Amino acid sequence: MALHDRWVQERKHEHYYKLAKKLNYRSRASFKLMQIDDRFGIFREGDSVVDLGASPGGWLQVAKNRVGDEGKVVGVDLRHIRPLEGVTTIIGDITEDSTMIKLLEAVGGKADVVLSDMAPNIGGSYSTDHARSVELCMYAVDVCDRILKKGGKMVVKVFMGDMMDSLIKELESRFASVKVHSPAASRDTSSEMYIISKGFLALKNVELKDLTEDEKKPEFVSKGGNI
Repeated sequence: MALHDRWVQERKHEHYYKLAKKLNYRSRASFKLMQIDDRFGIFREGDSVVDLGASPGGWLQVAKNRVGDEGKVVGVDLRHIRPLEGVTTIIGDITEDSTMIKLLEAVGGKADVVLSDMAPNIGGSYSTDHARSVELCMYAVDVCDRILKKGGKMVVKVFMGDMMDSLIKELESRFASVKVHSPAASRDTSSEMYIISKGFLALKNVELKDLTEDEKKPEFVSKGGNI
């Protein structure tokens, strides 16, 4: 990257970082979700929203603002999320049906929108990191099979790589519309992309059940980072 391009990129990063602090958002990633919603119309007033891997809460803040007082926003993470007014948070593992049951109870039924900005713990091997990010996307898809309303929407983050085509095909089998997008708030040098899926077909009827203790748990880090 040329020196000037690097300077522009650093200034851009600094801009969203400072803006997040100024507007009291917990993460600069909040602006990614705002830009996605502005372009694709994810939220409606009164919607029920589930945010997976929601710590530190930047996406929860945006979702609550967009769905209004009549909407419901529920965040789940393996880690504690500092309380947010009007938002319900759950400490739990999204691969466990006990967590899904808590989500359904918190939402009061099925959700209109499922969000996931989860990312894998970076291990240094890009192909491995890409594969793990796709795996996290599939965890989010599994959540949709359990708690997303027919016609609902999903937004997930993924790292670009050779498994993208198979992931897109999997999503196209479940949603009427699937689009890949990079919001302006993402770093130019980042391989992350967001997949916006709309019109959930609800073809799978997944029954909730207890999972065994020794089942493998997902490895992921919270999005955005604290500021």
